Amino acid sequence: MNLENTIAQALLKIGAVGFSLDNPATFTSGMKAPVYVDNRKFPFWPEEWKLVIEGFAQKIKEENLSFDVIAGIETAGIPHSSALAFLLQKPSVFIRKKAKEHGTKKMIEGGEVRGKKVLLVEDLVTTGASSLRGIEELRREGAVVSDCLVIVTYGFPQTQKAFSDARAHLHHLASFSSILEEALRLTRITAEEVVIVKDWLENPQEWIPR
Repeated sequence: MNLENTIAQALLKIGAVGFSLDNPATFTSGMKAPVYVDNRKFPFWPEEWKLVIEGFAQKIKEENLSFDVIAGIETAGIPHSSALAFLLQKPSVFIRKKAKEHGTKKMIEGGEVRGKKVLLVEDLVTTGASSLRGIEELRREGAVVSDCLVIVTYGFPQTQKAFSDARAHLHHLASFSSILEEALRLTRITAEEVVIVKDWLENPQEWIPR
């Protein structure tokens, strides 16, 4: 079994993937979707979470990614980036969504990133806006950032373009297409429902709920 299938099965097993065709979810971006992914469930399921963290390490080796520091964006990215950093014995930092109004008012917490190569770790990439803001913030602090490693990406073409425009490479453990195939195999979703979800994946901005 390949890594994508392993992670897809883990996501489905812990209930991190939901299909809501009759009551679409609304993403942070305002996009309507017949599906959702909640990777925040993983720390509650240590065996499945271990597959994710070890999967990250495997992907790093396969893609030959080099870095000095691992970073995560609060809050959902922090558990995964911290666990990976601990496994690999690498320094770890996290990026705030907004600066504190007191203290140092720093956006990046944990250590100095200036002049260091940073790997950004995310739980989920939809449009990529949050990840790209994190990359921008790291670069503003003098870090070198060329790669983002994520558990799940929906694989939207506009997302790939956004990362390309930002001179960053997006690496995933599982695409939503692979999750969809696994859900069909496990009869978590019907063939008719797969068609609806694929219509959304191909054109999410113009998708109309049934």
